Amino acid sequence: MREVDRPLPGMRVFDLEPRQDERGSFTRLFCRATLAELGFECGAAQSNLSRSIRAGTLRGLHYQLGDAAETKLVTVVAGAVCDVVLDLRPYSPSFGQHVALHLDAALPQAVLIPAGCAHGFLTTEDATTLLYFTSHPHAPVLERGVRWDDPAFRIAWPEDPVVLSHKDRALPDFDPRWHLAA
Repeated sequence: MREVDRPLPGMRVFDLEPRQDERGSFTRLFCRATLAELGFECGAAQSNLSRSIRAGTLRGLHYQLGDAAETKLVTVVAGAVCDVVLDLRPYSPSFGQHVALHLDAALPQAVLIPAGCAHGFLTTEDATTLLYFTSHPHAPVLERGVRWDDPAFRIAWPEDPVVLSHKDRALPDFDPRWHLAA
């Protein structure tokens, strides 16, 4: 893992460095020691695999509140996405700002998303799979989400979603009393 960008405070983008030989390749996706050397104690409590069948599938923007707030380490292992991180940390200098990255399994990268930021992605290829590690297990009562087209944040997705869950479609407009209160 080699750090290549810091688009928001606490957020990091890493190039993953596949080693190739006649068998194929080997890529380290997570290394606690490397992350600790960079100043991030990111112990993984949970690992998740997200598979989307169709290009145009949108998932997110999801996060958890309070003690369940998660640091995430995300990588695309098949396909490609427009990956969005939205800073919802009330005292952050970049509160309300977002970053959109193109992540592609053919150009392996990992994104470290700090606790307090919402995360979502739109698949840009069929058969896209993301692997992500989280620092805390899922806590449904502390789960929140920001709607993909919430006018408060004006995220410029590359296209409108083709597939979107009812749950994500029904998220309310941003209201700090609900979105930020633990």
